[in-house]
Amino acid sequence: MPNLSKSVDTGRIGAAVEHLVAASCILASDAVLNVSTSLVDDEGVDLVFHRRGRSATLAVQVKARSTDTVSVQGGKFLGNVRAVTFTARRDLYTLFVVVDRLTAALDTVFLVPSVDYDRLASTTGKGMRRIAASLKPDAQDKWRPYRRPFKE
Repeated sequence: MPNLSKSVDTGRIGAAVEHLVAASCILASDAVLNVSTSLVDDEGVDLVFHRRGRSATLAVQVKARSTDTVSVQGGKFLGNVRAVTFTARRDLYTLFVVVDRLTAALDTVFLVPSVDYDRLASTTGKGMRRIAASLKPDAQDKWRPYRRPFKE
């Protein structure tokens, strides 16, 4: 029988990080931003941001990695987006975020417009679009322009 605990934990942690990102953005904007979540995640949209008094929205797919993972501890963010749910468009961004699960603190993020992600991400043999970005402060890889501390 397969071990399902990892996939169950991954889903729970992913949902928790999405809500943590949403709540943090609302608080940091002094409640100017509002965030909606998708009931069904079949289009690769986890959060939809909208500013009070405006009609424009920004759709965001969130991908998180914990500070206790081997890749993050080694100074690299590795993340995959399923090609079947990914369609680049002007109003969609992908937010790759490093989270400390013990403190629920959001650390380094890569906020990448989906059009740029489509152009820069590699494609795996398993139908995934992949980011392999350095977390090292002095790194100048292709993902560097999108990297910033979450607090910004």
